Amino acid sequence: MTDLSDLPPALTWRRARAAWPAAVLLLALALWAYAVRHTDVSALDDFGLVTALHPSFWAGLAVLTAGFWLTVRDPARSRLWPGAYVLGLLVMERATQAVLYPTPLYAWAWKHDGVVEHLLTAGELQGAEQVGDMAVYDQWPGFFAAQAALVRLLGVDSAAMYMAWWPLVSSLLLLLPLLLIYRTFTEDRRLIWTALWLFYVANWVGQDYFSPQSVAFALHLGVLAVVLRRYGRTGDRRGQALWTAAIALMAVTIVISHQLTPAMLAATLLVLCLLRRYRDWVPLVTVVSIFLAWCMTAALPFLSAALPEMLRSVGDVGANVSTGYGTTPTGTGAVATSWAARLLSGSVLLLGAVGVWRQRVLRHRALPLLLIALAPLPMLVANSYGSEMIFRVLMFMLPGVAFFAAAALLPTVRTLAGEAREQQTVRSAAPRRRALAAGGPLVALLALTLAFVPSYSGKDRISYFPPEEVELVQRVFDEAGEGSLVVAANRNYPLAYASYGSVDHYWFLEDDRRHVDAIVADPAATLARDMRGVERPGRAYVLFTRGQVANSEMNGQLDGEQLERIRKSVAGSPRFRLVAENSAGSLYELRQDGGAAR
Repeated sequence: MTDLSDLPPALTWRRARAAWPAAVLLLALALWAYAVRHTDVSALDDFGLVTALHPSFWAGLAVLTAGFWLTVRDPARSRLWPGAYVLGLLVMERATQAVLYPTPLYAWAWKHDGVVEHLLTAGELQGAEQVGDMAVYDQWPGFFAAQAALVRLLGVDSAAMYMAWWPLVSSLLLLLPLLLIYRTFTEDRRLIWTALWLFYVANWVGQDYFSPQSVAFALHLGVLAVVLRRYGRTGDRRGQALWTAAIALMAVTIVISHQLTPAMLAATLLVLCLLRRYRDWVPLVTVVSIFLAWCMTAALPFLSAALPEMLRSVGDVGANVSTGYGTTPTGTGAVATSWAARLLSGSVLLLGAVGVWRQRVLRHRALPLLLIALAPLPMLVANSYGSEMIFRVLMFMLPGVAFFAAAALLPTVRTLAGEAREQQTVRSAAPRRRALAAGGPLVALLALTLAFVPSYSGKDRISYFPPEEVELVQRVFDEAGEGSLVVAANRNYPLAYASYGSVDHYWFLEDDRRHVDAIVADPAATLARDMRGVERPGRAYVLFTRGQVANSEMNGQLDGEQLERIRKSVAGSPRFRLVAENSAGSLYELRQDGGAAR
């Protein structure tokens, strides 16, 4: 072992300087590992994971951010280190929940698991006459068919065996296309990696879960990377037929998997065609042709039924950006985390505007990225997309916004033509001025990075379903025969769409408000009347779970006391019998032996 005391001071300093990025990164990850081992998620409050996390998590995130900022600004440092820190960020952002929670998060992920399971069971695509409203998934089956094949290939019971890790996997899928896009406009590694950091920090909207959107968005960026690098007038046009085939393959995968992403992609490609540099219509025509072909064939049944409502929503911006009843944050925790998300997005958007204003060279060189950031905005006029359009628009804007936001944090930037001049500027800058230029942006970057946690994980009280809740709900579908009905307050519970080809569901908080009031006033009698149409061999169940209570309370529907009164009314009624009960909830069956008449 080398004795450092015997080394010349200059050599000791050089070795220490070379080793510190690895030491800081390892320290951050060690603090994260300690945090996840000492975090208890058994009793989440309205702040979700934020208040449950061990303090060492926050320390690790701060150390990681500081190490990244110092590393990315050091011109003598290897280009691999900023990438290593971004990977460390993804681990802390997207793997924490997978490690902490024993079951996958988010009711929509469980819904998609149900769709995959249905495809495996049915063995074919089905229409509305077989599965009702769920037929929409059979008309855009790409993602689900691929997952069904993956389940069979891996030999696992269901996609639930791996979908907890999907946020990390889907976030990694975005890394390469984003790198290619950013490197099209600059060789400044500070700008590239800071833009990537800001993108991942600001991408809190939660579309990285087990969903078609997660893959479609990665392919959307893949198409843009090809277009920006291979179809510009200054780009290499060799082998363009091959690149067009690659675009067509990605476009087919997007179109058969997701409804919104092809429209976003077509709008973005159209905006790029406004620039002489990218006025090549081949990518746009390719994507639009594939999109229209699918809409006029496989997706036509759904679109024919949905078109009148879609046309009515055009131009109604207020309704399109409104979240609607049952999605209003309620309570200190829900409101605080909601505002954290808004402030995070607003800050990044503001930084993006500052970057456009400050960095004049980028306004010309990276104008396509500015247009990519603006292209999704018209979608706010077009449709509400189930009260989610504002979040989707934000996500599709983010690749361009993050680039200019990163530019706002840097004193100067290098494009492909301006590298030498910027290097000379950096060398001549006064040390005090350089220190101030680094300190202010570091504080801003740290604040944005820490704000990601409440924005992304602040609703984990809603999204997390403990094993007892999964076990209780599984009991329903183990017993329910074909034609059965499951009644619940809302759809926020695991396995909510299991066996949807044979079991119906009724979520009474999604009903007309007057009927909800009737249920609150006389729960057992009203629910029994709602459920009496179920015929043998089907059965009618009422399911109460902690996830339903969390969703109802935190989104401004019924409070916990009201839901508990409903449960007690059902429990005390001779019309119902208790089927199962544990710490996560209870399950009741409507008697079919005349109990309702007593």
